[in-house]
Amino acid sequence: MKVYDFIIELKRPSYRSINWVSQLLYLISLVVFFMILVQKEATRPYVLYIAIIGIIASWIYCIITEKKDHQPYYIYGLLFAAAGWNFIPNGGGWITLFYLVAALIEKQVKFPQEIAFGKDEIVFNTFPKKIFSWEELNNVIIKDGIITVDFKTNKLIQKEIQSGSSKQDELDFNEFCQNRLKTATAL
Repeated sequence: MKVYDFIIELKRPSYRSINWVSQLLYLISLVVFFMILVQKEATRPYVLYIAIIGIIASWIYCIITEKKDHQPYYIYGLLFAAAGWNFIPNGGGWITLFYLVAALIEKQVKFPQEIAFGKDEIVFNTFPKKIFSWEELNNVIIKDGIITVDFKTNKLIQKEIQSGSSKQDELDFNEFCQNRLKTATAL
């Protein structure tokens, strides 16, 4: 495992639309599962009861988490929904797969975006991970809470960073980057 000198966390965007879609998927599953139970078509009703309880409990937990100004993750309810869809009559295989993919993607999309700076490389923790060498860059600087990464290919990345860094942190980071860039051009 590599150790990086600086890890810069980028400002998190609003995940309101992603949360809305997850809640819509919860609601669709709950309605379908209740309809199947009311019509007594379930071959294994206990699985649907467990899925319903799991979805509702997860939804309540997410609401409480959001009220505490934390990022809610709907992954557990989506997994309960996937289990329920797997046991509905006449098969729900492709819907099960859809809910499993949605659960995995939801967690990945909400993962904090970071840029790690080491002696030899810069790593963007996107999916897939992007790795750049210092030789590929013209400049890297943080000023007024914005990080700017200038590539030699005329590509420019500017992102707002998460609050919490001081002026001294910015100075230390900028000095580190300037030293790495000088070393890279000297090679």
